[in-house]
Amino acid sequence: MTVDLVHPEHVVSTLRDAQLRPGRLLAAAMQPGVGLGLAVADRPFALATDDPLAAIELIQREFRPRWVWWSSAETAAPMVAAGVRPGACWDVFAVHRLLVGGWRVDIARIWAWLHDLDPTTIPALGQLDLLGTMSDGDGGDRSDPVRPDGHLRPEWIGGAYRDSPTNLGRWAAAALRASSLQMQRLAQLEVGGDPMATARAESTAELLCTELAHDGLPIDVMVVESIIAASVGPRPRSNADESVARADRDAVVLSHLPPGSGIDLRNPADVKALLRRIGVEVPDTRAWRLEAMRDVHPVIDALLVWRKAERIATTFGYRWLDEHVGTDGRLRGAWTACDGSAGRMTAQAGLHNLPAELRPAVEAEAGHVFVRADLGQIEPRVLAAVSGDRALVQAARADDLYLPVAVRLGVERPVAKIAMLAAMYGQTSGSAGRALQGMERSYPVAMQFLRDAARAGERREELRTFGGRRVPMDTGDTDTTGNDADTGNTGNTARGRYARNAMVQGAAAELFKAWAITVRARTSELGARIVLCLHDELLVHVPEARAEEAAAAVDACLTEASDRWFGGAVRFVSDTGIVRSWAESKPPRA
Repeated sequence: MTVDLVHPEHVVSTLRDAQLRPGRLLAAAMQPGVGLGLAVADRPFALATDDPLAAIELIQREFRPRWVWWSSAETAAPMVAAGVRPGACWDVFAVHRLLVGGWRVDIARIWAWLHDLDPTTIPALGQLDLLGTMSDGDGGDRSDPVRPDGHLRPEWIGGAYRDSPTNLGRWAAAALRASSLQMQRLAQLEVGGDPMATARAESTAELLCTELAHDGLPIDVMVVESIIAASVGPRPRSNADESVARADRDAVVLSHLPPGSGIDLRNPADVKALLRRIGVEVPDTRAWRLEAMRDVHPVIDALLVWRKAERIATTFGYRWLDEHVGTDGRLRGAWTACDGSAGRMTAQAGLHNLPAELRPAVEAEAGHVFVRADLGQIEPRVLAAVSGDRALVQAARADDLYLPVAVRLGVERPVAKIAMLAAMYGQTSGSAGRALQGMERSYPVAMQFLRDAARAGERREELRTFGGRRVPMDTGDTDTTGNDADTGNTGNTARGRYARNAMVQGAAAELFKAWAITVRARTSELGARIVLCLHDELLVHVPEARAEEAAAAVDACLTEASDRWFGGAVRFVSDTGIVRSWAESKPPRA
């Protein structure tokens, strides 16, 4: 493969001659101090430059391409850290997750899958062949990243592409080739939505994740410390202090029992035994179950208070604060645009399960506010869109979807909500079972959509969401929840429940990410930055003077994204407000 060497001063004219235009694919691979590899169409280029980021920034400004790379986490992270914000991308890893399902990926397996190569023949770095030579002694041209047998060379995957500008150009060309083959696979999918649009959205969502990890969530450290101290006491000076504080927390609960009870509050079996002593039998000790029994005995209230304090102490205490909140007052953790099952965005460092007690500490920086937006009743609205049930589409035009559903079913709103959720989650017993009978009569198309998904799941058939994400159901003796699957009807039923919900939740995740990347694009000129994506909620950090514009843009972006995703058939709503602290946010009506 011939790689054209380009002087950095001539990169713009060279790419212009290659007819690079806004939105066109441009693959990139870079190594500071070595150079930058580029590939557009079938032409690879290489720039020998100590500062490839400057060239990338110039190209972004001049052409606004859709960048192609193997992984945003590897290639885009240095750009973002240097202040370069690519507009959009094609992330080969992200698209592979979409096509194949699951979360774990690697370059060698992606390449083998795209070229229909036997994965068991993928070479490993340092592997000996039968003649005792190294695996790269295959008789081919080692300057080519592809071996004669069609596999990528393991030494290239291991980093040999960073050795020279021309190697960077060849590696960029390989990524561009992978993206082209992925597009061919996407074009073959038959789903309700546009898999190509999903791939672009998933890719740019991974780019957003890179920015979220870099930017962090604004936190007032003094407020956090005061909240932690109020819950678990002052910062311990030693392990001994920490042990004393732990014993003091336990003692408050154990004081309601006879001395020497021998109860370990961190052992669920012991907690059940504790409750049994006061005459309370429960199948488990989940908080929601105990909340309903708070007035039965003082020990239950003490136990619930203890649990909140224990969570702060062990998961969100001083150690968590020191490890994850920087000197700039930003909480940072790794992000991914796909959790591997329903395709939701997830984060580490507690960003996705921050206790409500700590929300007052999430404060906008001086001169800034948050635009907080939460999608309302997203899953039933998505069900209306993906199923095409006209009656449910009509109900979704209301601010509160459950009210017209209640009228149609002839029940109270809470019962209508139970019926809708039961349909999506596969619940059939109790009041849900009775309410579902009305759902069958009133929304037969939506119910058939869910029933078809459940039956396919029970038969372990391949399922794909509205946008094209594969939902793996062929997982052998293990069901998709990760538990041992029953080989009888119980296991089949569990798979069916999982499948029907995954088809709705997966499409909802696709819409959410399409919304998020649209907000990212439309509000950047306002100085806004998305700092949190929590399930169906966005938190946007914006200069106070531009807050009203940003809030209006967030709502407009929801209309734009949903119209593009579902053709405007269903109305989607967001509870959007401007706040200084996350604690000021009020949850939308359930």
